[in-house]
Amino acid sequence: MPQRHLDRLSSTDASFLHQEGPTSHMHIGGVLVFEGPPPDITQYLDHVRSRLHLVPRYRQKLTTPPLETGRPLWVDDPDFNLEYHVRQTALPGPGTEEQLFLLAARIASQPLDRAKPLWENWLVEGLEGDRFALISKTHHALVDGVSGVDLATVLLDLEPSAAPRPDDLEPWRPRPEPSSVELVAAGVRGLAGAAVGLLERTVSAAAQPARSLGVLRDAAEGVGEIVWAGLNPAPETPLNVEIGPHRRYVVVRHRLDDYKAVKNALGGTVNDVLLTVVSGALARWLHSRGVRTEGLEMRALVPVSVRTEAQRGTLGNQLAAMRGPLPVYIHDPVARLEFVRRAMDGLKESKQAVGAATLAAVNNLAPPTVLAQASRLQFSTRLFNLLVTNIPGPQFPLYLLGRRLEDLFPLAFLPKNHALAVAIMSYNGAIDYGLLADYDALPDIDVIADGIDASLRELLEAAPRSARPTAASEPPARSGPTSNDSARNGDSDRILPTAGGRPKRGPAADMRAKRGRGSQTSRKGQSD
Repeated sequence: MPQRHLDRLSSTDASFLHQEGPTSHMHIGGVLVFEGPPPDITQYLDHVRSRLHLVPRYRQKLTTPPLETGRPLWVDDPDFNLEYHVRQTALPGPGTEEQLFLLAARIASQPLDRAKPLWENWLVEGLEGDRFALISKTHHALVDGVSGVDLATVLLDLEPSAAPRPDDLEPWRPRPEPSSVELVAAGVRGLAGAAVGLLERTVSAAAQPARSLGVLRDAAEGVGEIVWAGLNPAPETPLNVEIGPHRRYVVVRHRLDDYKAVKNALGGTVNDVLLTVVSGALARWLHSRGVRTEGLEMRALVPVSVRTEAQRGTLGNQLAAMRGPLPVYIHDPVARLEFVRRAMDGLKESKQAVGAATLAAVNNLAPPTVLAQASRLQFSTRLFNLLVTNIPGPQFPLYLLGRRLEDLFPLAFLPKNHALAVAIMSYNGAIDYGLLADYDALPDIDVIADGIDASLRELLEAAPRSARPTAASEPPARSGPTSNDSARNGDSDRILPTAGGRPKRGPAADMRAKRGRGSQTSRKGQSD
């Protein structure tokens, strides 16, 4: 779908604007670490400029029709200045990864200016090991995590040699900003278009009654299950507290092969294993705070892409959401995985995603004031305890101006009264976690990072001696954690260089980079 002037935001995109507040910033992004020296800022700006025609939305800003006659619209920004959006900075010596992630947390703590195109890109020099980084920041109304992976190909290449710049690339000329009359007309036209689309689907349903009846039944069941979920709130936990504007950011490195080994031995999917690992980490963290976990099943908001192949590479959000289980009361890792597997299988069969997509389509007809209220309900603390999103990335190396992308750490967002979000990205055989937390609510975020390592290690140790669970097996009765739940990994306080020049990380006061210890070897084949 082309990105046009005067495009109207979908209800899903608009919901992220309504959710934003002084302490909840609805932008997402990532920290991309590259091998080799950084490019010159002029060279990098030229590179970005040569690819921007592939993403016209990045030169557009939001404007709202007068009298709330419709949702906000994308219009060309006549004052677009690439140097405002692409920024350069350098880490102070010694340029550790802890310093890089502290910088990422500070950048994530600042809202984007809604009067300009909703993105920033930071070129960060001075990273130890002859490396540099990019920190990207894009409003969720502009792009979702899945389409964001697609858009990474705009700046990144499959080969060390960059794709040649098109010879016939014309200079960008912004279209004039619309008048108030044009904005009102565009808002009314968008609402009418949504109504016409609904009418066309109704006519199509009348022409194919048997098929349409099944689709309608699935949608009704899905909506009903979402309503039921709203009547069964998530439990109260220390994660669901008032948050401030400041953030902590921690990463964990693992190998994708370890997750595949667990799922091949114990059943389920890679996503099931990820949720199981997060469950185990949260159980350890809760126990470290003295919170009883008997009978406690936390809920994660798990975004599910409903983007079709035809929509691949387009901007905007094509997302539905399910409430995934996090059974922190189950101590045995194999039983915990089996519980998650069964629950996620049930959610997939329950048509929750169909119901969410149906509600999103209905919201396209809602007035802005009604949509704002619905958006706040969508992210209510009654529905989930934290966000957990798994973003599938390319399983081959990517390059920026000849420099190889080494790691890709995702950055999620914190809705109101949610102190933790876990974003997970797979890239080139790695699984990288990005844990974003409220600065004041989670001073002990390292306990969760340590728990992710320990939970994966438990599953790997269990996998060789366990057969795949049968359909007849049942998870155990709920029980609290044992003293092992509070076990922490002991790390040296020193930062030691590896044979390949890439350092191992020790703990830092606020931010840390954690190399996964779930397997005997690191991603580069070096022993930890």
